[in-house]
Amino acid sequence: MARMKFLCDAERCIECNGCVTACKNENEVPWGVNRRRVVTLNDGVVGAEKSISVACMHCSDAPCMAVCPVDCFYRTDDGVVLHDKDLCIGCGYCFYACPFGAPQFPQAGAFGLRGKMDKCTFCAGGPEPDRSEAEFQKYGRNRLSEGKLPACAEMCSTKALLGGDGDVIADIYRERVLRRGRGADLWGWSSAYGVKPGAQPPVRQPAPAGAKS
Repeated sequence: MARMKFLCDAERCIECNGCVTACKNENEVPWGVNRRRVVTLNDGVVGAEKSISVACMHCSDAPCMAVCPVDCFYRTDDGVVLHDKDLCIGCGYCFYACPFGAPQFPQAGAFGLRGKMDKCTFCAGGPEPDRSEAEFQKYGRNRLSEGKLPACAEMCSTKALLGGDGDVIADIYRERVLRRGRGADLWGWSSAYGVKPGAQPPVRQPAPAGAKS
């Protein structure tokens, strides 16, 4: 059985926010809710800036599930962590427990008054019948039931964001790391796309005497 996971390759992410836009467009999430966001580390520091796309990581041992007082969270056979909005009381415990800041609330103010919690569903819907209108209104589109991957991963132009079977994703990333090399060669845009470390661009040869340029 597949275990669905996300992985973002910081060497390929260009902070275009295409994944954020794809998620909002596909799931029609409430205003003010960002199921996915792009975080930039060392912002403005030349040579040290890295960006990464962050959402619910669908943890194998999810802390949100451990602290929820009404047990609104559940895990599917594919390893996707989902929640039942009909059970959620908006207490905010999951918000404090999650290290990725995945739980979102549609309103500001004190917890309990912010409304039902919302988060990334890995485009797997919720407890309502697959591809039903009720499921879409509460949780967004159920792409997994259609045999598709999450919209954010499919729309990533540089394939920095990977989503799918954890074993397959691990193999893809392992191959990238091996191709990049070790040590300092592991980092940098060129190494992320397989350009040999230290390679120089081709030098343009001068035109022969008398030739037209």
